[in-house]
Amino acid sequence: MKRVLDKNRKRAKRKIHIRKHIFGTATKPRMTVFRSNLHMYVQVIDDVAGHTLVSASTMEPELRDLKNNVGDAAKLGEVIGKRILEKDIDSVVFDRNGYLFHGIVKSIADGARKTGVKF
Repeated sequence: MKRVLDKNRKRAKRKIHIRKHIFGTATKPRMTVFRSNLHMYVQVIDDVAGHTLVSASTMEPELRDLKNNVGDAAKLGEVIGKRILEKDIDSVVFDRNGYLFHGIVKSIADGARKTGVKF
């Protein structure tokens, strides 16, 4: 149990350090990723207004069949990429939320890039 608490504490410290430098605006919002053991969540946030502009997660009924793995993370990235482009947003700032940029997090980013979102 102590290992899990230390792991979460380290991620929280990394998250704070990253968020000092990353800030989303209306023209270039922040795209943040959260992953749990069962689900993946992606939000595009305007930090100036404090609003979520677009979101996608594996909790949604149409994305319920996606598992928490690299292949399905790319599909989730493509879904969020299409939703971002529908809102006429062409570039975002990627916030990895304290996670290392590999595996699921990288796959979500690559899926969003595949649709034409720049970051």
